[in-house]
Amino acid sequence: MKELSTKPYLIRAIHEWCTDSNLTPYLSIQIDAQTRVPLEYANNGEITLNISHSAAHHLKLSNDVIQFSARFDGVAREISVPMSAVKGIFARETAQGMLFPLETETNATQAETATVENSDKPQPASPGPSPASGGKQRFQVIK
Repeated sequence: MKELSTKPYLIRAIHEWCTDSNLTPYLSIQIDAQTRVPLEYANNGEITLNISHSAAHHLKLSNDVIQFSARFDGVAREISVPMSAVKGIFARETAQGMLFPLETETNATQAETATVENSDKPQPASPGPSPASGGKQRFQVIK
């Protein structure tokens, strides 16, 4: 039996925490062939999307995909993002959130092996400052 990924559960938890804290949840996405986003707003194959309840209508955070409709320059668009394309989720105002390693077929197998081998080691914080955090990085890399 395939083990369930913790990623969708962590995304839902951070989304709920942002909402309860009156913060704006944003998703960082690496665009791939299954990702349906307005490409004209992408930069270097990546896009960051506001997934607050006021911006993302009919938001569905399932275990496999994130789907919602949103307006871009007044035009409604349907968004569909596979969990494998989600790089992270964070609060816009504080930059607190989580980063995830990108998943590929070989990457997923390596990540499962690394998780077993490193399960007793603490996970390091991701390096590099975030402009929204005033130079302080508050993400944690989750494998």
